[in-house]
Amino acid sequence: MLVASACAPGSTTAEQITPRLMVRASLEGTAAVPTERRIKAKESALAAVKDSATLASGMESEIGAVPMSSSTASARCPAEMALVDDRVCVDRWEGALVEVTPSGERPWSPYDPIDGNERRVRAVSWQGVIPQGYISGRQAKLACAASGKRLCTSEEWVSACRGPDDTTFPYGALRQQGVCNDDERRVHPVAEIAALLDIKPEERWTTAMNNPLINQLSQALLPTGERAGCTNAYGVFDMVGNLHEWVDDPSGTFRGGYFMDTARNGEGCKYATTAHSFGYHDYSTGFRCCMDPEQAD
Repeated sequence: MLVASACAPGSTTAEQITPRLMVRASLEGTAAVPTERRIKAKESALAAVKDSATLASGMESEIGAVPMSSSTASARCPAEMALVDDRVCVDRWEGALVEVTPSGERPWSPYDPIDGNERRVRAVSWQGVIPQGYISGRQAKLACAASGKRLCTSEEWVSACRGPDDTTFPYGALRQQGVCNDDERRVHPVAEIAALLDIKPEERWTTAMNNPLINQLSQALLPTGERAGCTNAYGVFDMVGNLHEWVDDPSGTFRGGYFMDTARNGEGCKYATTAHSFGYHDYSTGFRCCMDPEQAD
């Protein structure tokens, strides 16, 4: 049993890591636990994350489901997309992935990077599922293209985020704490997982940034659309907080902030990070897709 005092004050114990889609991470490990047992516990936790069959129990019902739509968008955009500025279709929800196999499609774990599997997945936009983190801009662009879509330009993304009223936040001009998933949990998730897994301090902000357990912590990443007020009249959700979202910039830009920060690089819809290459990814990087609408009659 993991001793709570082994973690930073206010942090989550191993028993409290409850993945949203029925993937249970059972971690054990303190100085009092034999090294061999701790290694086996960590391997078990990682195996659980990669168990796509278990993950599918929470997502497979979404395949083939018809997302919500509006009469305005349905004529010119797919049902899972909103018509923005009468000129672009934008995914209503942050992107998730499905793996395309000879026998059909199955959900890809949102906690698992797709390195080396880029041609096996495509993007989907579903309500109520954990969105895909751990994805680079280059990978997101390929995933959108595989679904007949594309990454949004920065201008398109900002227009969708600010809504028809052109506000700093999707819901209005002033920040309202907790309307979007921007709560900034007390203990940084990377530091928490590093403590749980005895990751060396020098590796904490490098290799540990893609640990699949990070986005499974409580008070962190949420299912798409869970913060129902984080939207605007276009009907797009979670454009501030939850996950950073890549836009189509070969130099590397993601927007909107994530669950730990929606202010350091600009307030709300103004938020933009340009410090990383288009091939970079970590637990906080996500995406959504755009496409051109059908021509109006």
